[in-house]
Amino acid sequence: MTSVDKPTDEDARPQGQTPDTDVQTVTEAALFEAFGGLRGMIETVLPGLLFVTIYTINKDLHSSAIAALGVSLLLLVARLTRRDTIKHAFSGVFGVAFGVVFAMMTGNAKDFYLPGMLYTLGLALAYIITTLCGVPLIGLILGPVFKENLSWRTRNPGRKKAYAKASWAWGLILLAKCAILFPMYWWADTTKFGWVLVALKIPPFLLAVWLTWVFLAKAPAPIDVFAEMEAKEKAEQEAKEAREREAATREQFAQQMDPLVDETLQRLAQEEPQQARHRKP
Repeated sequence: MTSVDKPTDEDARPQGQTPDTDVQTVTEAALFEAFGGLRGMIETVLPGLLFVTIYTINKDLHSSAIAALGVSLLLLVARLTRRDTIKHAFSGVFGVAFGVVFAMMTGNAKDFYLPGMLYTLGLALAYIITTLCGVPLIGLILGPVFKENLSWRTRNPGRKKAYAKASWAWGLILLAKCAILFPMYWWADTTKFGWVLVALKIPPFLLAVWLTWVFLAKAPAPIDVFAEMEAKEKAEQEAKEAREREAATREQFAQQMDPLVDETLQRLAQEEPQQARHRKP
């Protein structure tokens, strides 16, 4: 087999699959979009940091809660003003609002953090349970971002394995975080607990994101199902147009042939009586 005859990597790759050289770039962009990047981390940390800072200074639950909620709303307004994606800022407002309600209802400043802790625990269990069920949560989150949807479940087993590893990483890291925070919730004072919680916001998150990047960068490239659907629709449209052109050609041919056929039938009708007279004895 000559070099011309040998199949290239592009020929061997399933239709719609991203070239291997672009995997790391696509993975980095997808993770940045899914988890909000630097700005998303700031929006996650700032309300809690402001709460614990003000509470450390004046020990006043109301002013601390109002400040945290206020900065969350400002971040959301900033997103809306710039017409950016609001999912990270909105989730921040939602979480802070729940924390404020809990803390105000119980009068315990530590309860400001309780909804977020319960959410973290639930998310950790979701990562683990979905992975055990064969549908790793990180794949459900990143599939649409990579434009592969759920194609990795049946058509890209190597990618499914990478999603499973990443989901295990997220689940175990979040469980380890909960193992630190929940005991502290019961025995630590509010100030110490708040600073530890703020300190644990970013490092576990960055570790999980980094491990996700490592697993996915080594995995097969995502299959772009959107590109496949567009190619299929284009092929169907071209086939339809070809059928319409063929039908139009046949109709035009029929229209051109009709006068010739009528003329031939008329000539035959005129010649038949003459031939009949010649055949009489």
